[in-house]
Amino acid sequence: MSEATATPGSLRRRLLAAAAVWITLALLLVGVLLVLLFRQHAEQELAVRASGPLDTLAAALAVTPSLPSSGDGAPRLSLAEQPSDEAFKRPYGGAYWWVGDGQSTPLRSRSWWDAAPPPELAAEFSGLVDARVGRFEATGPQAQPLIVWARRVELADWERPLVVAVAYDTTRLRGITRDFARTVAWALGALALALWAASWWQVQLGLAPMRRLQQALAGLRAGRSSQLQGRFPDEVQPLVNELNALLDDNDRLVRQAREQTGNLAHALKTPLAVLGNASAGWQGDEGERLRAQLAHIHRQVELQLARARATAAGTLTARDADRRADAAAVVDSLLRTLQQLHAERGIVAVRVGDSEPITVAVDSDVLHELLGNLLDNAFRWARTEVRVALRVDGAAQRLRLDIDDDGPGIPEARREEALQRGRRLDETQPGSGLGLAIADELVRLGGGTLHLADALSGGLRVRLSLPLWMVNPMADANSLVAGQDLQSLGPTKSVDRA
Repeated sequence: MSEATATPGSLRRRLLAAAAVWITLALLLVGVLLVLLFRQHAEQELAVRASGPLDTLAAALAVTPSLPSSGDGAPRLSLAEQPSDEAFKRPYGGAYWWVGDGQSTPLRSRSWWDAAPPPELAAEFSGLVDARVGRFEATGPQAQPLIVWARRVELADWERPLVVAVAYDTTRLRGITRDFARTVAWALGALALALWAASWWQVQLGLAPMRRLQQALAGLRAGRSSQLQGRFPDEVQPLVNELNALLDDNDRLVRQAREQTGNLAHALKTPLAVLGNASAGWQGDEGERLRAQLAHIHRQVELQLARARATAAGTLTARDADRRADAAAVVDSLLRTLQQLHAERGIVAVRVGDSEPITVAVDSDVLHELLGNLLDNAFRWARTEVRVALRVDGAAQRLRLDIDDDGPGIPEARREEALQRGRRLDETQPGSGLGLAIADELVRLGGGTLHLADALSGGLRVRLSLPLWMVNPMADANSLVAGQDLQSLGPTKSVDRA
C-alpha cells in the first residue's frame, strides 16, 4: 500500500500498541536474563562446593610402589584421604568423584555403586591444561544430569597425567530454576499489567489537549465561540494560534466577498429595473427575447444575493457568537404576518410544538428569509390550513421543523427536480423558480437539511433540521401547543412552489 492510500488509524491505538510491544519485549528480556543469572549463580555455588573435594583429592593422591609379591612390578595409585561429604559415600547420593589417567581403572567414590564414570569424558579431559579447573556436562549412573568439574594433576612417580573429577546431580538445581522462572514470570506479568495501565493513563493524559482542541473546534463550528478558546501545551499552542489566525483571515475574506457580491448585485438591480421597464414596450420576438434575458439576469442577481446571505449563515454562525435566532419567535411572527396577508382566502395557521424559546445557530436575517420563503410558499398553495410543528431533539442538539399544507403537494418522482435552480413545476404561477433551491442552499450552508415529503393533510411537508445554539432546559419537546393567536407583523418574500 502506498503512503498516499495508507489509512492513518488511531493515534491512541498506535501509541498503546507501541508501548505494549516494547514493555513486553523488555520484560521478556529481563525475565530471561534473571533466570540465566540465577542459574549461573547456583552453578557458581556448586563450583565452590566442588573445589574443596577437588583440592582434597589432589592433595591425597599417592603412588605406592609395587610389591615383589604382586608379580607385575607396576606402581599403584592410592588416596591417603577421601572427601568427607557423606553424599560421596552413599550409593547414588548425588555427588561423585573419580581419579584416572584414561587407561588404568580409575579410583572412584562409593556413590557410583555398580556404575562407572562416562568413558566419553576421557576425550574431553584431554583438553585440560595446567591446574585449571574445567567444566563439563555428563549423564549420571541413573541417567540424571551431572555437572563435572575436573583438574589435571601430574605426579612425579606416575608416568601419565591424572585427572581428578567431581560431579554433582543438577536435577534439583533445574527444579529450583524452574520454580524461580515461574515466580519471575508472575512478577513480571504483574509489572507488565501495571506498566500497560500506566502507559494507557499516560496516553490519555498526553492526548487530553487534543480532545480539548476537538471540543473547542466543535464549539467553534456550532457557533458557541468565535475562536479556539483555552490554553494548550507548548507543542499544541502554536497550532491553535495559527488556526485562530487562519479563522480571522477566512472571516475577513468571506466578509469582503459577501460585501462585494451584495454591492455588485444591488448595483445591477436599478439598471435592470430601468431596462425591464424599457423593454415592456417592445413588441415582437426581439422584445420577448430581451425580456427573457433580463429575467435570467434578474434571477442570477437574486441567486447571488441569496448565496451571499447563505455564505454568511454557513460561515459566520461559527465565528460570531451573536449570530443566533429564536426559531419559535421567528415562526410565530411570520405566521401572524402571513395569515393576515392571506386573510381573504381564510387560510388558518396552526403552530404546534414547544412554546419556549428555541435558539438555533443561524443568523436571524437568514432564518427570517428562509422560513418566510417556505411559509409563504405553503400559504400560497394551501387550501384551508398551514400547520407548523417544532420539536427539539436534545440528544442530537437539533431542531426539527415541519411545514405542512393541505394543497396539491408534489409527486415524489418530481421532488428532486423541484429543488433544482430555475425549475418551476407550474408555469402558471408567478416566480423565478429559485425559491426551494435557494432555501435548500441556505439550510445546507447553515449546517441543516431540507427534505420534501407528504403531509398528513395530503399536501406537501417541508421538513427542516437546524443545529441548536442551546437547548432550553425548560422546554418539553413532546408537548404540543395548538391554536396560537396570530398577529400581523409585516410582509415576507415569496417563494415558488416547485
